[in-house]
Amino acid sequence: MRVFTQLAAACLLACGALHAAAAEKVTLGVAIPTATHGFTGGIVWWANQAKKELEAANPSLKVIVKTAASTPEQANQVQDLLAVNKMNALVILPLESASLTQPVAQVKNKGVYVTVVDRGLTNPGAQNAYVAGDNTAFGRLPAEYLAKRLNGKGNLVVLRGMPSTIDNERVNAFNAEIKKHPDIKVLDAKYGNWNRDDAFKVMQDYLTRFKQIDAVWAADDDMAIGALKAIEQAKRTDIREVFGGAGAKFAVKKVLDGDKLVQANVSYSPKFIYDAIKMTANARLKGEALPARTIIPSVLITRANAKDFYFPDSPY
Repeated sequence: MRVFTQLAAACLLACGALHAAAAEKVTLGVAIPTATHGFTGGIVWWANQAKKELEAANPSLKVIVKTAASTPEQANQVQDLLAVNKMNALVILPLESASLTQPVAQVKNKGVYVTVVDRGLTNPGAQNAYVAGDNTAFGRLPAEYLAKRLNGKGNLVVLRGMPSTIDNERVNAFNAEIKKHPDIKVLDAKYGNWNRDDAFKVMQDYLTRFKQIDAVWAADDDMAIGALKAIEQAKRTDIREVFGGAGAKFAVKKVLDGDKLVQANVSYSPKFIYDAIKMTANARLKGEALPARTIIPSVLITRANAKDFYFPDSPY
C-alpha cells in the first residue's frame, strides 16, 4: 500500500509539473528590419498580423514586435527583449548574419528559444530553428516558365538582386535550368540591388545595347517595376514577358488581370515571417520544438492560382 501511495503521489506531482509547464506564459520577441521598401513593409505588416491573431487566440501568449534600421539597433533590441520584456522565445530576421550571430547566441545561452528567418546566422549553434523560403525554386521556376514561354528560343536579360548567398542561390538555379536550352541566350546579368530605381537604370542600359530582347527575369517585384517603367518609356514592343518574383500584390494583380507582359510570378512572400511566428508560438505553447530547418516552398503563380496569393490589404 505504501508503494502504491508513493507512486500515486509521484504521478500527481509529475502531472502537476506538466500542467504548470503547459500553462506557463510565452513571451515571444520578434526582431525584424524597419519597413524601408515594399518587401520589408510586408514583413512588418505580416508580423503584426501574426501578433494580433495569436494574442487573440492565446491568453497566455504575448508577442512583442520590434523593428530596426541598423544592425546595432537590432542587436540592442534583442538584448532589451530579454532584459526588459523577459522574453523566452525569439523570432528574428537579422539585418546582417555575421553581426547578429553573437547577440542572438547570448540570449539563446540564457534559455531563450530562437527561430531565425530567411538570413541564417554564421553559427547555426546560435539558433534552435531556421525558417526560410526556397531560393533554389525561386530561380528554377522562372527559368522553366520562360523557356516554355519562348518555346526554347530567344534572348533574355537578367536583373540580379544584391551580392549575397541568397542571390547566388537564385541565379545559379536559374542558369542551370536555362543551360538546358541552348537556343536561349542570356545577353547580360547585372545587379539591380532589389531596388526599382536601380533596376530602371539597368533596364535602360539593356534597352540601349540590345535591339532584340524577348524576356526579362527581374528576380524581384520591386525591380520588375523599374524594368516595366523603362520598357514603357522606350516604347519597346519586342519584349514578351517580364518575370519578377516574391508575389507582390501589384504583380499578382497583373497576373490575375491577364496583363500582356506580366503573366506569371513566383511566391516568396514576406508572409513567411507570419508563418515563422505562428509555428514558433504554437510550438512553445505546447513545450515543443520546431524542426531544425523548415523551407517554405516557392510556387509558380499563374492566372489559374493567382487568387490564392493575392492579399490586397498587405502593403506589399
